[in-house]
Amino acid sequence: MIEKLDFIGVPSRDADRSRAFYVETLGLRPDSKSDYEFWVGDTCFGIWEPEKMGFEFAPSRNAHPALHVDDVAARRKELEERGVEFLGDTFDTGVCHMALFRDPDGNDLMLHHRYAD
Repeated sequence: MIEKLDFIGVPSRDADRSRAFYVETLGLRPDSKSDYEFWVGDTCFGIWEPEKMGFEFAPSRNAHPALHVDDVAARRKELEERGVEFLGDTFDTGVCHMALFRDPDGNDLMLHHRYAD
């Protein structure tokens, strides 16, 4: 039986660049035991370089990890000031706000806030 999610793999062509983006730009908590792992709450993101392991690199697309923030508009503005480019306008679904963007390797991500039950 599957009990929990251990980590989300983040494919990269440059692990140091990815680490800087996730830790310095997004502000995620670095792991104290690994230079290439960082945390969003209880979920670990692990950077790996597929090409160094004999696999073809391909960014993760259309499965946007939803990074919770209290205010999507404010956080989006902060990230845009740090050079993050968003993919269109912020969505209001009637239940949540979502703002889509990509990391430097082209992996899809989103800022997310559910405001209705």
